[in-house]
Amino acid sequence: MTQAQAAICYGGDKPFAIEAVTLDAPRADEVLVRIHACGICHTDMAARDQQIPPSLPAILGHEGAGVVEKVGADVSHVKPGDRVIMSFNSCGHCPACDLHKPTYCYDFVPHNWLGTRADGSATTHQGDKPVNAHFFGQSSFATHALAHARNVVKIPESAAAIDLATLAPLGCGLMTGAGAVLRTMAVRKGAPIAVFGAGAVGLGAIMAAKIAGATPIIAVDVHDNRLTLAKELGATHIINGKSEDAPTKIKEIAPQGLSYAFDTTGINTLIEQAFTLLSPLGILGMVGASSTADNLVFNEASFMGGGKRVMGILGGDSDLVTFLPELVEHHLAGRFPHDRLIRTFAFDRINEAFHAGESGEVVKPVLVMPS
Repeated sequence: MTQAQAAICYGGDKPFAIEAVTLDAPRADEVLVRIHACGICHTDMAARDQQIPPSLPAILGHEGAGVVEKVGADVSHVKPGDRVIMSFNSCGHCPACDLHKPTYCYDFVPHNWLGTRADGSATTHQGDKPVNAHFFGQSSFATHALAHARNVVKIPESAAAIDLATLAPLGCGLMTGAGAVLRTMAVRKGAPIAVFGAGAVGLGAIMAAKIAGATPIIAVDVHDNRLTLAKELGATHIINGKSEDAPTKIKEIAPQGLSYAFDTTGINTLIEQAFTLLSPLGILGMVGASSTADNLVFNEASFMGGGKRVMGILGGDSDLVTFLPELVEHHLAGRFPHDRLIRTFAFDRINEAFHAGESGEVVKPVLVMPS
């Protein structure tokens, strides 16, 4: 058993409360990690607002980074003392996992969202009472997290000097944006791309588009501060959708149409609009969290006749073991300066950090745990 402090989410307008909890000893395939830092992601906000499981109260947090303290008997790729990044969990044996596409794991929900292990057992308790935890196989809004062999990635020795607060956010949002560009859509050099939404995911996509050599790279958002940052990180053109006619501007910049459109907003009318801007063989990638009641309408003749593709994307199609180290190396080489998105907050300022992220004041809030 491990004693820890965790931020308990009670939902709604209730603040997170830091409370004492007890974590199980690691099972054979589990890893106990002392958390040093954890990014705050839109998905944490969605769970707080009960748009997705788990039931509340619960311990959230899924962009954790820290140092391994204990490993189970079957874990061999990390050992105590290793610095690690954590991300989503997966089963490892379904058809999607067999294709090295774990973001589409057939059992994604029980391994990530139910507040327990996939077998229904609790990992965390307060006294004799179980606590909903194990969010994304970790629950890293805490001083310790119990994770799995499949969602813990060793940080390359080349990044030994990089602070864990800088590396933590790579585990979800930034990975999603970068993976969508470099993996899912496989953006080509010299091809035009527009990114709708310049939050952490969108900015990750813009930095990746620059790595891929796309041009022009168009950023669309309604916040001037984010658009300014997008321009500094790789966008060749920026459009404020609140004050400018974005479709008209995009047509002026890319008169033959977009080879790639990437939506992070989840707004169906905007997604439909982006589809009309595609060139023949154009690809529309979608990662925005939409309402389950929303639907999309595309013109069938344009869709078929133009050979266009519309792709739903989860986690940037990332195979964690290969893609997270790749992002770390891009960062070390100066090609992925995601540290410019980050503002750190002490763990006990978690409510302030959430507000900063939701208001747009901060692109990527990162919690730093007490030493």
